[in-house]
Amino acid sequence: MEAYKQEFIEFMVDSQVLKFGEFTLKSGRKSPFFMNAGAYVTGSQLKKLGEYYAKAIHDNFGDDFDILFGPAYKGIPLSVATVIAYSELYGKEIRYCSNRKEVKDHGDVGILLGSKIKDGDRVVIIEDVTTSGKSIEETFPIIKAQGDVVIKGLMVSLNRMEKGLGGEKSALDEIKEKYGIEARAIVTMDDVIEHLYNKEVKGTVVIDDTIKAALDEYYKQYGIK
Repeated sequence: MEAYKQEFIEFMVDSQVLKFGEFTLKSGRKSPFFMNAGAYVTGSQLKKLGEYYAKAIHDNFGDDFDILFGPAYKGIPLSVATVIAYSELYGKEIRYCSNRKEVKDHGDVGILLGSKIKDGDRVVIIEDVTTSGKSIEETFPIIKAQGDVVIKGLMVSLNRMEKGLGGEKSALDEIKEKYGIEARAIVTMDDVIEHLYNKEVKGTVVIDDTIKAALDEYYKQYGIK
């Protein structure tokens, strides 16, 4: 596993973004872990987060794109932080774009904020985490409605590696199959478990035998390999 991925896993834990315990997800599933990208709130956290995303996007999609699209609301700071990091790390000017939840009818009108999307643009979508793939159903048509554009792929921070809406394949695999775009993650839950199991992070073992057993049971029911 690349060093930046190991650092990112510990960064999620240290930032209280990735937690382990007992949680009820929006889908109704009872999960032994929970990720909340809204917990990245400081300048230094967002700077580091943008750098991790930029490195993963560069590894997976290179420089061959023009716009980073972050769906409202959590995708807005993600896209802004990442285009800044991309400029600093790779010297490439990527434009950011996000959607509004409500169409604005005065001033800067329309459903988009940030850069407009025009014919010929190549777009990478950025999100925090995809559990069921539902958010992409809203995002994809918004982007496609802007013109003759190519969606290069989707980058999320964590692949939960569990069944999507169809109940057979992972959410990221379903997105690839339905929309024809590559869906990648900075790290997977396999990476997280491999790196954190019985390992101390700042003096605390994050995934002990009890948490590991709960994760194993969860993935027996909901997991996709």
